[in-house]
Formats: sequence, structure tokens, C-alpha cells
Amino acid sequence: MFSGGAISRFSVTALGVMPYISAAIILEVLTVVIPQLDQLKKQGELGRKKITQYTRYLTVALAFFQGLGIAYGLEGMRGPAGEVIVLYPGWAFRFFTALILATGSTFLMWLGEQITERGIGNGISLLIYAGIVVRLPGAIGSTVQIMKVGEMSLFTLLFILLLAFLVVWFIVYMETAQRRLPVQYARRVVGRKVYGGTSTHLPLKVNTAGVIPPIFASSLLMFPLTVTNFMKTPFTETLKYYFSPGALWYEASYVVLIIFFAYFYTAIQFNPVDVADNLKKWGGYIPGIRPGTQTADYIDRVLSRITLIGALYVAAVCVLPTILIKRFNTPFYFGGTSLLIAVGVALDTMQQIQAHLVSRYYEGFLGRGAKIKGRRYG
Repeated sequence: MFSGGAISRFSVTALGVMPYISAAIILEVLTVVIPQLDQLKKQGELGRKKITQYTRYLTVALAFFQGLGIAYGLEGMRGPAGEVIVLYPGWAFRFFTALILATGSTFLMWLGEQITERGIGNGISLLIYAGIVVRLPGAIGSTVQIMKVGEMSLFTLLFILLLAFLVVWFIVYMETAQRRLPVQYARRVVGRKVYGGTSTHLPLKVNTAGVIPPIFASSLLMFPLTVTNFMKTPFTETLKYYFSPGALWYEASYVVLIIFFAYFYTAIQFNPVDVADNLKKWGGYIPGIRPGTQTADYIDRVLSRITLIGALYVAAVCVLPTILIKRFNTPFYFGGTSLLIAVGVALDTMQQIQAHLVSRYYEGFLGRGAKIKGRRYG
């Protein structure tokens, strides 16, 4: 889903950039637990470079570990005729397979950083976006083929296309939705100059956590299923039956975990106490709310309500593929984390391109080497 079919072809970059994403998420969570990482995060550019360096090291370690797991799984697999896939199993095969897959992920990490530094948009996000979108033509072709053989009617296809359009529109609407809290800055007189006295707003995103909750939830649910694959007992078989993707208990647990991680990650990303302290420091206040503790409580209350709306929206989009596959027998995976990532990356890239074009427009308007001069008197 994230690698654009690289795992099915077992390419050198089969792991994709997911080790890098996992390493970045792990370090983001560890900043709450480890005070040293939290201090690095607050040191600005220098601290960000240090955390990026730690992320790279952790990415290589995770990619090598995942490569070992894939190599170990390949040794136990057989072909359609019962032939052995790995002719010479052992630690030499496992080590070199893990090394090759880790090298592929490291190359993608480097390529993403080069795109971020020299291009427009986030390079890692664009690589994931490309891996998701590249499978779209194949999905459309398989859908048309199914309709030709009569397994899907034209009415059903038109309904699915309309539903896809509405879902993409809904995701764009929710990803850009904000709750704006009015903020008023008091006037301050410094010498002969007056500062403040302006009105602005504090934007709170409805989906502050982004795509992190479904990634965390799916990873947590897949861990026990992975463990049960190595054990053949009646209990593990029952557990596998009830908690396999598509089962009712699995989808219910998925929704509950998405809501939990939405609140958890929002609490990590946004601290109402710090925001209230910064507003108080700069003379800002929310009309009708006292600065300090009451402002922090008010922001936390509003954020908790809109986070519930955002979590339910993410859960609905992530459960959508299961409904489409079961009800309409769609041959492609539409919805879920991949669609959230694709739409979010497209929106972010368009905003950055627009900002770049605006800056270039003003530069062209001023002319090469031109400067804006103030009015001269006397």
C-alpha cells in the first residue's frame, strides 16, 4: 500500500520509507519521555539537525531488523509446485538480504531529503505519494475489466466513482477545517510608540494528529496477529479469526484505537498551557476568558471537542475500504491511510507551489535588483 507494489515484486526498495516514518514517530513520542530530546527539540535549527541525525541512525537499524524478519519468512515459503524459494538458507542469506533491503531504504531516505532540500514539498511525503498513486491506473484497468465480464454493473461503477469524489472532497474539507479562537492583544506604550491593540485568531485544526492514529492503531493490531502466525493452538486460531482485517471485532478495535491515539498524539503535539503562557507573555487574551490557567482550560476544552470530530472522521475514512470491498466487491483498496496521505500531501505541495509562485511573482514585479524605497520628505 505504501511502497507502490515494491514488496510484491520484491525490489531492492521493498521496505520503502516506512522505516524512516517509524523512526520519526518513535523519536517524536520519546521527546515526551526523555527530557534531553525535549530540550533538543526546543533548541531550534541545531536541535532539529541533531534529532534528524538520530532519526537516520534509527531508520537504518529498523530497516535492517525488518529485513531480517522478511529473510526469515522467505526461508519457510514454498512456490506453487511446492519448491523451496530460498535454495541456500542460513545466516549468510539473512544477513545479505537484510543489508540489501536496509540499503534500499537508506537510499530512499537520502533521496527524500534531497527533494526536501532542493525541490518543492516534503521529499519523504512525495515518495509515499508516488508509491500510492502509481497503482491507480492498474486499479482502474481491473475495475473496467470486471465490468466487461459482468461482475459489476455500470450503475455500481458510477456510484463508486461518485462516492470516491465525495470522499476526496470530504477529506479536503476536513483537512483544511479549523476552529479559530479570537485573540485580542492589549495596547502597550514603549517610549513614544504604541504596540498591540490588534485582533487575530488562534487556529486549531480539527485533525491535529493527521495520519499518525491509524498508523499506530494498525501496527498495534497487527502485532498479535504476527505472533499468532508462529503458534498453532485453538486459542490463537480463535484470536486470528476474530481479529483478522475485515472482521467485526478487528474493525471495532481499530476505531477505538484511532480515537485513543488521536487524543494521545494531539496531547503530544499541542500543549494548551504553553500556548496560554505565550499569549499572556505577549499581552494577548481570548475575549471573555482570563489569561493564564482559565485560558489553558478553555483551549483544552475546545481542542478535546474538535479532536473527537477529527478522530471520528479519520476512523470513518479508514473503515471505508472494508465496506466497499464487502458490499460492492471493489477490486481496489480505496480509502484508509493511503488516501489520507495522498490527499494531505497533494494539498501541502499545492500550497508550497502557490507560495513559491507568489514570491516569484513579486520578484518579477519588482524587477531584477529593484528595491522598495520609502517616501522622502523635505
